Order: sequence, then structure tokens, then C-alpha cells
Amino acid sequence: MEAKFQRKRPKYLNLLKIKQPLPAQVSILHRISGVLLFFPGIPLLLYSLQRLLGSPEGFAELQLILANPFMKGALLLPIWFFIHHFCAGIRYLALDLHYGISLPHARLSSKLVLIMGFTLTALIGVLLW
Repeated sequence: MEAKFQRKRPKYLNLLKIKQPLPAQVSILHRISGVLLFFPGIPLLLYSLQRLLGSPEGFAELQLILANPFMKGALLLPIWFFIHHFCAGIRYLALDLHYGISLPHARLSSKLVLIMGFTLTALIGVLLW
């Protein structure tokens, strides 16, 4: 009789093979971008600010580093982290206020977060170059 009540469960959960819906992917990216902005982002920002304000030589050195095309390209990643985190945060605030909680609206807002994140990052990238 015990076997009758046992549910079939998956034998393994490979998170890389599970297909997540778009709102779940945006949620995961929101969390990852927040962690990456906080842990390596804040210390690097504070170090750069210290170099910037510490002396004229530090300011010139930071300008030289940021003038490098490779560094400009590398800056696009944390810029995307920030923009995606910001846009997804606005989406979650709207969801907390019960706007766009139906499935079609949730999917649309997820697509808009991704589109806006990449579009705004590309525009900032054009301005950097």
C-alpha cells in the first residue's frame, strides 16, 4: 500500500538542462547582476574613486586606463549589470503593486527588461567610443 502513495520524482535535477520560462531567467539574471554589482563592483568603484580624488597623478592614471579600448569594452559588462538590475527592479516594483501579474503581461515585461537592458547598454557603448 505504501508504493501506491509514492510519487514519481525526477532522478536528478540538472539546472543547466532545465528550460526556465523567460520571467524566471530575468529573475535569475536580476539576482546575479545584483550580487556582481555589490561584491566586486563596490570595491572597484571605491578604489577608482580613491585614485580619482587622491592626487592629480592618480586622476591621470585612471584616465589613461579608461582610455584603453579594451577597458571601454570591459566597462560595458558592469554597465549592463547596472541597467538590467535597474530595469528588472522597476519591473518587480510594478509586480509588487500588482501591475502586470498576469502571465502575458509578465512575459511582455520580461522581454522589455531584456530589450531595454541591451539597448541602453549599446547606446552607452556608442557614447563611450
